[in-house]
Amino acid sequence: MTTIATRTVEYPADSLTMTGHLALPAGIGRRPAVLLGPEGLGLSDVERRRAEALAELGYVALAFDLHGGRYLGDPEEMLARCMPLLADPGRMRGIGHAALNVLRAEPRTDPDRIAAVGYGTGGAIALELGRDGASLRAIGTVNALTTGRPGEAARIRCPVWAGVGSEDPIMPPAQRDAFTAEMQAAGVDWRLAVYGGALHAFHHPPVDHTVLPGVGYHPRHAQRAWNDVVDLLAECLPVTEPAGASGPPSSSSGAGPFRSHVEVCGEGERCACHERSIPQ
Repeated sequence: MTTIATRTVEYPADSLTMTGHLALPAGIGRRPAVLLGPEGLGLSDVERRRAEALAELGYVALAFDLHGGRYLGDPEEMLARCMPLLADPGRMRGIGHAALNVLRAEPRTDPDRIAAVGYGTGGAIALELGRDGASLRAIGTVNALTTGRPGEAARIRCPVWAGVGSEDPIMPPAQRDAFTAEMQAAGVDWRLAVYGGALHAFHHPPVDHTVLPGVGYHPRHAQRAWNDVVDLLAECLPVTEPAGASGPPSSSSGAGPFRSHVEVCGEGERCACHERSIPQ
C-alpha cells in the first residue's frame, strides 16, 4: 500500500466555515485531482475513506463539506437545509466553486486535470459546476439526476457519467428521462447506468445512514458504482497522461464511448466488476 497524507482544510462558502478532507497521494509532483461531493447528510467517514482510496490510486482528492462541519443525521433537519439548496443553482455553484478553488490551490494538484464526482446533493453540485462552465475533465454523479436551467447544459465541456437505482423513488423514470434529454439536447458526452433493484442512496453503508422509505444500501451495486467511477477517472483523467495532452476533451465532437448511452445492471447479471474493493 502506498503512503498517502491527509489533512483537514477550512474555507468559507454559503456563509459558513466549511471543513473538507484533503487526501494526497505518495510523492511530491503534481497529480490529477478529484473533487468529491457528499450526499445531503453531509461529509462523513464514508466520503473521507473514498477520498483516501482515490489518493491511493494516485489522485489528489478533496471531499468537500456541505453544512459547515456538521453531519445532519436528522432527516427533517437535512431536508430543511438541502431542499432550498437544491432549488438554488447559484448557492450550489458557490459551494462547489469554493471547494474547487481550494483544490486548485493545492500545490500537488495539476490545475488543468480535475474531475468532479458527487453523491446525491454533492452530485448535483458537480453537475452545476459543469453547467456553470467550470473547466473539468469529467463529471460523475450517483443518485443526482438533476436538471438545470434551459440551455446551461451546453456549457458542460467534459464527459458526464451518472448512476441511479432502478427503484429510486426520488429519481424515478421521468426524472431519468428529463436528465438524459437535457444532456442529449446539449450535445454532452454522457452515460447513464441504471442499477437494477437499487433504491436511493444504495451506495452508502447503513452504519451511520438514516433509515427512510425508498432508501437502502445495496452492496453489489455500491461496488459496481464505485468501479464505474474509477473507470471514468481512468479514461478521462489518467494518473499518467501522454505528453502533449492538455485541456479537457471536447464534449461536442461526437467521439468517445459515453455519448447517448444507457446501460442497465441487473440483480441476476454475472459481473466481473468486484476486483476493486469499495472503501467503506
